[in-house]
Amino acid sequence: MFRFAHIEYLWLLLLIPVMVVVMEWSLAERKRRVAKFATAAAFRKLSPESSVRKLRWKFWLLALALVSLIFAIARPQMGSKLREVEREGVEIMVAVDVSNSMLAQDFAPNRLERTKYAVSRVIEGLSEDRIGVIVFAGDAYVQLPITSDYLTAQNFVKQISPSQVTRQGTAIGAAIELATRSFSSQSESSRVLILVTDGENHEDDALAAAQRAAEQGVKIYTIGIGTPEGAPIAIGDDFIRDEKGDIVVSKLDEEVLQKVAVTTGGAYVRATTASIGLEEIISLINRTEKTKFATEVFDEYNELFYIPLALALALLLLECVVLPRRNRVLAKFNLFGDKN
Repeated sequence: MFRFAHIEYLWLLLLIPVMVVVMEWSLAERKRRVAKFATAAAFRKLSPESSVRKLRWKFWLLALALVSLIFAIARPQMGSKLREVEREGVEIMVAVDVSNSMLAQDFAPNRLERTKYAVSRVIEGLSEDRIGVIVFAGDAYVQLPITSDYLTAQNFVKQISPSQVTRQGTAIGAAIELATRSFSSQSESSRVLILVTDGENHEDDALAAAQRAAEQGVKIYTIGIGTPEGAPIAIGDDFIRDEKGDIVVSKLDEEVLQKVAVTTGGAYVRATTASIGLEEIISLINRTEKTKFATEVFDEYNELFYIPLALALALLLLECVVLPRRNRVLAKFNLFGDKN
């Protein structure tokens, strides 16, 4: 497993575009000042050794050296030894509705993006629990199997989009069935499914699926996202319309979600613009009977910082070799393609 021991230092990479802007501004200002005293042709005769291209080469060598140095101080590491540890927690499967109705904008910027943000925040707060992700619309798919790798889980959550499920609809039952099959054999007494949807189920029998899930020890918590008044579904710059040409309005349907939660001994929460409700549900889950399960984690890491550090030193050495002006001997070979 690859990681950065101090990933926060990667924010320093934002200095690079700032440096590029400053460099280009400096060259433009230099050209403007030269133009006050001589034409370009006259300046080349007065200063034949001047080379803007070499200045750019030196800048980019310095910039690449800085990038390499930043990677070095962030300390890249590669896991080298796995160790099995025993943890006590809950297996949580999050099923996210990705049907077109989740693009309705009664939650800013839309229901789906607001859900992804909330799920990502919840993952940040996990420690001992394991998590998986399912996406569903007309069909359901496992986006991420049950894992203790929270960083990977967050990356997968960021990639959730309606394009991942080609068949439209809201098959809540299919999502429940898939989640029930996706828990590990170690979690028989602590299986939780969090279902986030607007509740407009038209595809299958969600209650029957919930009953079967309850028999397998799965407790389902449902979150209804949307408003009873509803909102139009925006795709690009246009709205989805029905066969008559009228704009389709997607409304929250709470009835099915409430029944599914009650069937499995879970709870239903209606999302608000202030809180999706995941924090409240996680608080309830923490009171659930936890189970012990074995998981493998990397216990030792090999340091790789010397690779970008060596590259940074090589680039700095090369930058020192490149002269800011033309060399009359090397100019015969035109190594840098100078025209200025």
